[in-house]
Amino acid sequence: MRPSLSLQRFTSSFSNIQSASSWFEVYAAFSTSMILLRTAVNDFLPPAIRSFIISNIKSLFFHRPGQFSQIISLQINGYWEVGQKNELYEAVKDYMPAKICHEYNTLRIGKLQGKENIAFAVTSGQKFEDAFEDMKVTWTFNSVTSQENVKTIGNIYGNNYEKNMFVLSFDEKHRDKVLESSIPYVLNTYKAMKEGEKVLKIHTRTGGAWTPSELRHPSTFEKLAMDPELKQAIIDDLNRFLRRKEFYKRVGKAWKRGYLIYGPPGTGKSSLMAAMVNYLNFDVYDLQLSHVQSCLDLEIAVRTTTNRSILVIEDIDCIEETHDRSKLQLISQPSYYKRSAFSLSSLLNYIDGLWSSCGEERITIFTTNYIEKLDPALLRPGRMDMHINLSYCKPHGFRTLASNYLGIHGGHHPELMEEIEGLLEKTEVTPAAVAEELMKSENAGIALKGLISF
Repeated sequence: MRPSLSLQRFTSSFSNIQSASSWFEVYAAFSTSMILLRTAVNDFLPPAIRSFIISNIKSLFFHRPGQFSQIISLQINGYWEVGQKNELYEAVKDYMPAKICHEYNTLRIGKLQGKENIAFAVTSGQKFEDAFEDMKVTWTFNSVTSQENVKTIGNIYGNNYEKNMFVLSFDEKHRDKVLESSIPYVLNTYKAMKEGEKVLKIHTRTGGAWTPSELRHPSTFEKLAMDPELKQAIIDDLNRFLRRKEFYKRVGKAWKRGYLIYGPPGTGKSSLMAAMVNYLNFDVYDLQLSHVQSCLDLEIAVRTTTNRSILVIEDIDCIEETHDRSKLQLISQPSYYKRSAFSLSSLLNYIDGLWSSCGEERITIFTTNYIEKLDPALLRPGRMDMHINLSYCKPHGFRTLASNYLGIHGGHHPELMEEIEGLLEKTEVTPAAVAEELMKSENAGIALKGLISF
């Protein structure tokens, strides 16, 4: 017999009451537990820790899109290619110590020869937090020394070389600002630092790379014992070169200039070069062709000079390659690599060919004692733009030397001065020889008489 309809409804209602009662008991137990937990947290955990836990729980369940950003790292190596320095690396290398020397825990420190101030540098593995506008970035310096051979360039750089780099890390959302604002700021800061402490440098080749030293040569155009008209012509030519950037661009020429300074030994070629360097405030790259090991080495040497610089090649007549343009020698090398001595054509290509357009505001100076020994290819118009002939000492040059060495001006010792000037018109004597005689006595009269008897 089936139960009545009223009995079924009663049974269902009773079951619902039991189910609701069970859920209420669970809710009551959970609420009691949460109250006890909150009381324990408030009583035993400091507010800072409570805030940290709540913040992380919220970020776990209610994070905003893009909240978990990726960290981007930019690697700034010391060299971009073989032998080509990375200017951004040089900028960061000087920017970081200046920025952090009062905050960093570990710094390299030293006093360099010829430098007045203490030098600072970061150590390998060090990190530095930097701020730019509203973003934070991290700089890391890494230096790894390798003992491997660089066989592809014939061990020009030797067996030991350093792989130095800076790593710049930042939030991905700041990518555009770092590339468009932060890095240009570092470059501009470095440029301002260099201009504020500009010290002329002379670079020489050591181990296949340029090594700088401070250049403090006192020579100026005012002190040069040379023809006044020639002196003024050189100054005018330099000024014209400096202001004609747009002119060179308009006519389709690389912004460069070449000078050939020639004359007997002791006529002041080195002093003239130093005066040009001081006048232009350009760094100098002194290239000894006798030390060039291959065409590749020559290419690297020329290509790694900077803008606003002077490449000096002295006594070019002493280099056999400049006598025969087709000459190409092979030098004994290990079996894995054969390197050749450079040819004149290679030199001319790097000085005057397509490679010459890889930089701007650059000057090349050749010097020679015997211009007649040089290959005509070196002398053609457009390669060495101005030929400067420094001859023997003449009266105008002697007056400059007398002023420099003896302080003689105007009408001092007129008879001796007149006699010496007459002798110089008939005698071939170099400014260096005259200067040496004038240095033998601090008494002007004695020095002048000694020069006459010389």
